[in-house]
Amino acid sequence: MSDNKVLITGATGFIGSSVAEIFCEYGLNVGCLVRQDSNLRNIEGLPVEIKYGDLAHKETLSAALDGFDRVVHIAAFANNWGDYSKFMEINVEGTLNLLGACWEKGIKDIIITSSTSVYGEEDSEIVKNEQSPLNSHYHYFADKFFPAKINFYRDTKAIAKQKAINFAENNELNLTFIEPVWVYGERGGVPFYMYLQAAKSGVSFFPGSKRNKFNVVYTRDLARAYLLAYKKRLSGVNSFIIGNSQPEYMDLVFSLFCREAGFKKPKNIPKWMVYPVAFLLEVPYILFNSKKPPLLTRDAVNMLYDNNEYSIAKAEKVLGFTNEYNLEEGIKRTVKWYKEHNFI
Repeated sequence: MSDNKVLITGATGFIGSSVAEIFCEYGLNVGCLVRQDSNLRNIEGLPVEIKYGDLAHKETLSAALDGFDRVVHIAAFANNWGDYSKFMEINVEGTLNLLGACWEKGIKDIIITSSTSVYGEEDSEIVKNEQSPLNSHYHYFADKFFPAKINFYRDTKAIAKQKAINFAENNELNLTFIEPVWVYGERGGVPFYMYLQAAKSGVSFFPGSKRNKFNVVYTRDLARAYLLAYKKRLSGVNSFIIGNSQPEYMDLVFSLFCREAGFKKPKNIPKWMVYPVAFLLEVPYILFNSKKPPLLTRDAVNMLYDNNEYSIAKAEKVLGFTNEYNLEEGIKRTVKWYKEHNFI
């Protein structure tokens, strides 16, 4: 087997397509694991080998892994709404299926995408790092009776991380976790283009605050972090939070997006005015098990007011990672793509 042949899961998605692109630019032989019904638009034109398989069905993974000696696992059910069973099937069971198939094929070096949300996304002044405890569950108002479904994502990512670590340690696999902060860039970044869509519609007021900071990273910088981890080929189990070197005020980030897009930024609404509305909207959707979320949810509101900061010191020290694109340049490139593809 060649030492530069890598299979990427989730390569058709927002983050995965950028990773596939930068791996190809580096000269690696890249395979992309996709389902039969996957939309391949994001990887069109890339010199990749398409391999068909489904994380939910372990038996389909063995043949897909033939000829590869490294794996980058990015695929996940990343959503703020849905059935818990689906989050478990893809985020936890799918990850373990892949690790099991890798072990059976003798593939020992695997990079897995986790999330900073496993450390918790509650309002906090503490700067979290890779040594912070797993604290994924956010205790929203009345969460015991009306579960906030974004916790399904956070909690299953935390479960997947712990189970993957246990599997790797028991089977002598080398596992590197990449844990991105909020990602923006071409082909995705849902919160950012949704904010721009609201601004474009001419709304005068929108949930938000001037006090809270959070970390962001441009998708191409994040993709380069995967490449650095791939080249480093660390032994054992390692985790790296990936983001820009400094957190930013959320209000500033949205202001820069609006300025670049040529839209007037909405004025911020106090949280006490918005949160009860979100809760009342969410309750019937939960009670009637709606397949789609309401216009506003408790997690979407809290996200816009909570302070969340993370340290990337470990990635800087061990991987040599720093963001190459400053905030203004990354936003400029992102907005340009949004406009060209009619996202805004």
